[in-house]
Amino acid sequence: MQPIVNEPQSEQELLDRAVNLAGLNLAQLADMAGVSVPCNLQKEKGWAGQLLECLLGAYAGSKPVPDFEHLNIELKTLPISRQGSPLETTYVCVAPLTNVAGLTWQDSVVKKKLSRVLWIPILAERTIPVAERIIGYPLLWSPSAQEEQALQADWEELMEMIALGQIEQITAKHGEVMQIRPKAANASIRTAAVGHHGQPIEALPRGFYLKKNFTQTILRNSTV
Repeated sequence: MQPIVNEPQSEQELLDRAVNLAGLNLAQLADMAGVSVPCNLQKEKGWAGQLLECLLGAYAGSKPVPDFEHLNIELKTLPISRQGSPLETTYVCVAPLTNVAGLTWQDSVVKKKLSRVLWIPILAERTIPVAERIIGYPLLWSPSAQEEQALQADWEELMEMIALGQIEQITAKHGEVMQIRPKAANASIRTAAVGHHGQPIEALPRGFYLKKNFTQTILRNSTV
């Protein structure tokens, strides 16, 4: 989906656009964008996010930069229950599996993506048809010093495991607020990685994901 509006020129303009979408359902948004609503999102997992990018004027596409690059703001949709709880973890970016020596948190894509985030909750329980899922009120967020410290600690732990050739030992249980999980359309996809003895191996692509407890805290703090 290509954006149908110009890039927003300020945080406030972006937030105003997002506020104007709050309360609408995905069928109404799809109509605005001139696209059809898929019956389910199993094969089109990122569809709602792409739809919002289209309507809000995000032009970064799949580049390793924030969605609103000139504003340094990343867009993240957050499926929630009727009780306001996140329904799933939140994908951040691809995890590098080679040439990781010397990488630092300060220069990481994770830090760039999470420095400033426009969170858009979507009421998206599985019993609600895709077309009827409702856009919630947006939230502009930057991590507090404590939140960034937790993210950095997880990133450094996980990247150290990758550097030591322990990619296959990493599970979703590693990390307090952020985890690494396989990120591939199917199990046959492989990418270059480093083995336990430093040898080249092939592994499933991995991605960084925010755990539900972390995004739950973001939502809870926004309503205080």
